[in-house]
Amino acid sequence: MHQSIAGRLSLACLVLWLVSGNAAWAQVSDKLPPSPDYLGEIRRGVDGRLVARPEAAVAVQALVPATMIVGPGEKVASVTEAAKLARDGEVIEIRPGLYRGQPAIWTQNNLLIRGSGERPIMVADGKSAEDKAIWVVRGGKVRIENIEFRGARVADLNGAGIRFEKGSLTVRRCAFFDNEMGILTASAPELLEVLDSEFGDAPRHKGSLHHLLYVGTISKFILRGSRFSNGYLGHLVKSRARENHILYNMLVDGAGGKASYELEFPNGGIAYVIGNTIGQSAGTDNPRMVSYGAEGARWPENALYMAHNTLINDAYAGTFVSVWTEKLGVPAEVWLLNNLTVGAGDMPRPAQGRFDGNRSVGRSELVDYGGVPLKLTNLSPLRGAVRPPGQAPGMELLPDAEFIFPAGTRQVHPASSLVPGAFQ
Repeated sequence: MHQSIAGRLSLACLVLWLVSGNAAWAQVSDKLPPSPDYLGEIRRGVDGRLVARPEAAVAVQALVPATMIVGPGEKVASVTEAAKLARDGEVIEIRPGLYRGQPAIWTQNNLLIRGSGERPIMVADGKSAEDKAIWVVRGGKVRIENIEFRGARVADLNGAGIRFEKGSLTVRRCAFFDNEMGILTASAPELLEVLDSEFGDAPRHKGSLHHLLYVGTISKFILRGSRFSNGYLGHLVKSRARENHILYNMLVDGAGGKASYELEFPNGGIAYVIGNTIGQSAGTDNPRMVSYGAEGARWPENALYMAHNTLINDAYAGTFVSVWTEKLGVPAEVWLLNNLTVGAGDMPRPAQGRFDGNRSVGRSELVDYGGVPLKLTNLSPLRGAVRPPGQAPGMELLPDAEFIFPAGTRQVHPASSLVPGAFQ
C-alpha cells in the first residue's frame, strides 16, 4: 500500500519535471530542430523483395570516399591510365574537364566510376577502345555516374559511348551525344540499368543505322527517368532483353529528329512500359512508334504490358503500337491500359490480353512543357475517366512517379480522379 502511494508520487513528480522542463525550453526557443536530409527509403516491392528508392542508393554512394582521383594535375592524369591501374572494389573519381582521345577498358569487379562536380566529358577524338567504343566495360558489377560521352566513331559504324560486354552495369546521370551508338551491349551481360540519363544527336550517316541505346539478348534491362531525342534512321531505344522495365522516360524524337521506331522489342520477351512519353517526329523514317516482335520470338515468355503512357504522333499518320503476331509465331499477352494518344494514328486491339482506358485527345487539351504536350488540363473531362490498371504478373501498373526535365523522376501519388497518360 505505502509502496503504491510512493510510486504514484514519484510518477507525479516526474510528470511535473517534464512539463516544467518543456515550458522552460519553449521560452528559450519555439522552433523545432531542422528536419534531416531525405536520403530515400526502403520499400517492399510487389514481388516481396526489399528495394531501396534511388535517393537512398545515391546518398550511400556519395558517402563512399574515392580511392583514385583522375584528372589534370593529379597523380593519375588520364582515364586510359586509370582503367589499367584500377583494382576490384575501387571508387574512381574523375575531375571536371574535357578528356580527349582517352579510351578505356574496364575489367574490374565492384567498381564505381563517377564524375565529380560539373560532368566530365569523354570526347572520342578519333580514338576508341578495341575499335568498339570510348569505354568498354566487361567486369563484374560496375556503376558509372555523372559522365558524358561524345563522338564515338569506329570502322564498322557502330562505335559506342559505352560498349557493355559482361556482368551488370548501372549508368546514372550520364549523357551520350553524337555517338554511332549511345550504349551498345553484347549478349552475355546479366543486367543493364540506365537511370536519369540523356541520349541524343545521332550522326547523320546515310545508309547506316545509329540507335541511341541498343540492348542485346541480355537477361534484364531497366530504363528509368531518361530522355531521348534527335535520332536518325535507327531507333531511340531497341532492346532484345528477356525482361524489360521501361519506366517514366521521355522518348520524344523532336522536331529535327528522323528516328525509325521510338521503342522496339524485336524479339518479344517480357516488357513493362509504364508512365513514358513517346513522341514521333513529322520527319520520321518509320510511321510505327512502339514495335513488339518484328523479328520473331527468342524467349519462352512473351508479354507486353503498356499502361499510362502518353504517345504523341507529329507525322500525318502512323501506328502507336504494333504487335507483330504473325512474326512472333508464339502466343503473346498484350495489355494496353490507360494510354493517352495525341495526333493521327492507330492503336489496334490486341489479339490476346486487355484493352481498356485508352483515350485520344488533341494538342489543345494538353499543357506544354518544353514544347511537348504532356499533361491534361485541370478541367479536362478525362479526369476520373479511367480505372486503376491493377497488376501484371510481378509488376504494379499504376504509376508512382513521373518524368522531370531534363532527366530524372519525382514521386507522385495518383488521386482518385485518375487520368490516362503519363502525367497525373
